[in-house]
Amino acid sequence: MLCSRTSSYRPAGAGTFAPFFRISFFRIDMPTSSNGKAGGGSAKKQTLPGMPAAPELMTPTAVPAHKLVLRALKRTDFKAVKEIMDKVYSNMEGAWAQDEYNALLKKFPEGQICIEDNGQVVAAALAIIVQYSDFGDRHTYSKITGHGKFDTHNADGDTLYGVDVFVDPEYRSLRLGRRLYDARKELCENLNLRAMVAGGRIPGYAAYANEMTPAKYVEMVRNKELTDPILTFQLSNDFYVRKLIRGYLPYDSESKAYATLLEWINVYYDEEFDKLIGNQKSNVRIGIVQWQMRATKNLEDFFQQMEFFVDTVSGYKADCVLFPEFFNAPMMALTNEESPSVAIRSMAAFTEPIKTKMMELAVSYNINVIAGSMPLYDDGKLYNVSYLCRRDGTVDEQYKLHVTPDEASYWGMRGGDKLRCFDTDFGKIGILICYDVEFPELSRILSEEGMKILFVPFWTDTKNAYQRVRLCAQARAIENECYVAITGSVGNLPRVENMDIQYSQSAVFSPSDFAFPHDAIVAEATPNTEMTLIADLDLDLLKDLNTGGAVRNLRDRRKDLYSLSWSKKTERDDELLAQGEERAPKTASRRKAVSAG
Repeated sequence: MLCSRTSSYRPAGAGTFAPFFRISFFRIDMPTSSNGKAGGGSAKKQTLPGMPAAPELMTPTAVPAHKLVLRALKRTDFKAVKEIMDKVYSNMEGAWAQDEYNALLKKFPEGQICIEDNGQVVAAALAIIVQYSDFGDRHTYSKITGHGKFDTHNADGDTLYGVDVFVDPEYRSLRLGRRLYDARKELCENLNLRAMVAGGRIPGYAAYANEMTPAKYVEMVRNKELTDPILTFQLSNDFYVRKLIRGYLPYDSESKAYATLLEWINVYYDEEFDKLIGNQKSNVRIGIVQWQMRATKNLEDFFQQMEFFVDTVSGYKADCVLFPEFFNAPMMALTNEESPSVAIRSMAAFTEPIKTKMMELAVSYNINVIAGSMPLYDDGKLYNVSYLCRRDGTVDEQYKLHVTPDEASYWGMRGGDKLRCFDTDFGKIGILICYDVEFPELSRILSEEGMKILFVPFWTDTKNAYQRVRLCAQARAIENECYVAITGSVGNLPRVENMDIQYSQSAVFSPSDFAFPHDAIVAEATPNTEMTLIADLDLDLLKDLNTGGAVRNLRDRRKDLYSLSWSKKTERDDELLAQGEERAPKTASRRKAVSAG
């Protein structure tokens, strides 16, 4: 039978080089015996009574044993490489000259790879490194390869450029091309190159040139309405079409001089790769505190409880520790204020010294601290703020954006108007306080800024309130391909109105795919029990999910249909406050929950 294989046009002229993709035809024949008939054995064929003899062409033959080895090409491989190229490119001037082959090996030996079978080279892939900005999207094959001299190779470049790939026709059924591409991807990752790029012909376009534009043809191949011998193969190897260019190979009549500029993005590319120490981690250990609400004698007594948990979690060499929303509520009992709105404003006076203490603990215990949240009374307005105290001594803050109706009516609390994605020494993180996690827009905005871990300090009094936070947090992990850690408080505070009982089951959630826990729960605490939770998170799994997951929520968004943008508006705060003023006289004697949602 006749089979086709991806290949490319080879321009005429001495010293020219075959582009990255080629097409050729070959024949696979059945082994024959000494008498010229198909089959290798001489024994008489057995048939059942009444049944015709099976065609001898169908006789099974022994398959020779393979021993495939992937390795770098060597100068001594030229003879074998030449034999393959002469077979594949017999109608396109055959193999390169030996000095051309040696020049490429000298320029970039690591980029020239092959597969051997029982010691014989049967497939190879050739590449160079370029600084892609030097050439741009409108380059030609001749220009980017230095007209066959490869003096465009730049060891300090950012892109692996595919020069050629070829497989012995007798081995094409083994799909060795895919192995070569996987090896190239590994090389790209190990050399910390931004991407792999190649110019791909579209030889199938010739049959449709009178019916559609090249762009329409590419779209139909991408949508699997049509099949192209080169483009279809490249798309199946995780390349995407970056651009359609003309003149890549001027003599390519099959493609009508058009080519697709194909790119594979290295998701592990690290711009800080040259740093010997202090690199960002791919495996992160987080600790979360399921905090026991208890009466406290004074601020120093409260500090001791804080330090105990920071000390405990840092002892496990965690990168950060998360405290709950309003973990400093015991301070409210020290204010001796009967009015909830006055009491929480008095409690806000403790926020600054607690933040300062948390900053000291972060540095002295070498751990990043997310200090849950605390009330902040600033310029006559009351806010709910979480502080990120980094172990390098810096501090950032995230205001709660959505206040519940009861937070507004009982306390006169307002929402903030800024959302931030924070840089840390273990990656980009986001912080959403309790009710905020129930609004998917916020985590999506953070995800678009590169957030990998979302921290959610919460306070809830009943299980149904807790379930709203938990279920929404799990949804955020799936939607945004990130980890989500939540934690709240347990116990009781008899003398603190609106915060006298607590319900919590702290947990760490992951996306739901094969690489993650089967229930998408990395770890979870015992409900309503004071304890710490330690969890290790592999950030590389998130990169793999984004490019090769069973579903790809971030990549598959229909941005042609909808978009998400941030606009600063605070009218909602005034609306909630107005509602609270209307309701307050009717409900002042009744306990109101400020739990999320």
